[in-house]
Amino acid sequence: MLDLAVIEEPAAAEASLDPLRARILASLSEPGSAAALAVRLGLPRQKVNYHLKELERHGLVELAEERRRGNLTERVYRATARSYVISPLALAAVSPDPSRSPDQLSARWLVALGARLVQEVGALVTGAARAHRRVATFGIDAQVRFANPADRSAFVEELSAAVADLVGRYHDESAPDGRTHRVVVALHQVPGTPQEH
Repeated sequence: MLDLAVIEEPAAAEASLDPLRARILASLSEPGSAAALAVRLGLPRQKVNYHLKELERHGLVELAEERRRGNLTERVYRATARSYVISPLALAAVSPDPSRSPDQLSARWLVALGARLVQEVGALVTGAARAHRRVATFGIDAQVRFANPADRSAFVEELSAAVADLVGRYHDESAPDGRTHRVVVALHQVPGTPQEH
């Protein structure tokens, strides 16, 4: 079972967003049969079995084992991942594009950057999983509490200058074997904290 799977196909995204199927997926962090899931979820076995087949068809669950019980064979399923993220590729025709209106102070532009990050890194994760390889990435997650908006503005200026300096020092357009990497730095208020102006 993968720790995280990225859903890129529209039909798989639709299947995962169905509330009942999402409950089944969550229940399959531990393997279970349609009969066991039906009891756990309080649903008819036939209904659970139908949804399991749909989830299996889209690669969201897989057969873990088959058990013989008298004249019957019980199929035991498990989720293919502990958690799932839907890539903007699933909505390619309407996915956000940060190049349309680049505005470093726009929350919508920041969301578009995040969507591109999910799409690009998701494609790398999916490809690496197929090739049984790892993806070279790096991330920083930190919180900073600003005393006032002026401090936030000063922080943004210093951070921008530091990133620009690092990019300028290490970017080599002429490197014949070089690999291009994307650097995304985001600053946003943590939801649930008092609004700042």
